[in-house]
Amino acid sequence: MNRISRTSLLLLLSLNLALSFSVSAGKLETPLPAPEFSQTDADSWLNSAPLSLRELRGKVIMLDFWTFDCWNCYRSFPWMRQLEQALADEAFTVIGIHTPEFAHERVRANVEAKIDEFELHHPVMMDNQFIYWQMMGNKYWPAFYLIDKQGKVRSIYIGETHVGSAQARAIEGDIRELLRE
Repeated sequence: MNRISRTSLLLLLSLNLALSFSVSAGKLETPLPAPEFSQTDADSWLNSAPLSLRELRGKVIMLDFWTFDCWNCYRSFPWMRQLEQALADEAFTVIGIHTPEFAHERVRANVEAKIDEFELHHPVMMDNQFIYWQMMGNKYWPAFYLIDKQGKVRSIYIGETHVGSAQARAIEGDIRELLRE
């Protein structure tokens, strides 16, 4: 029985590892249910009261995993703001997941100042203990997860993204496809 359990565990770990390598290219072959947000207290949310994925059903959501000292993250913000403006009349929203790399990035006042500096107006959840990061199996800053109207992760994109880049066009194409469903 122990051998079977170890074999099963190794198989599951292998599948998880294979999935994590295959997701960096965009669309997932098999949509996965997105876990509910890990933070429910008001002190962990900026630009919004605490949100839940359940209350956001019917919207396409782009999760943005970022931290404020990440250059690749804040270089993606102009594209993200442009995307939010282009889709302002659609059932679409961005939710920032601020997951800090350094101790000073865990301080709410510092995150608030950077949100103001970067002119971010969408909701941001502070994930100081990496709980949601781990629930999503994330490994990178920035990382963009597209969640469909039923709450399933459909696409994952990794890395700095600029207006007009191939990745920006792919993400917007995926979002528009999800909006049509």
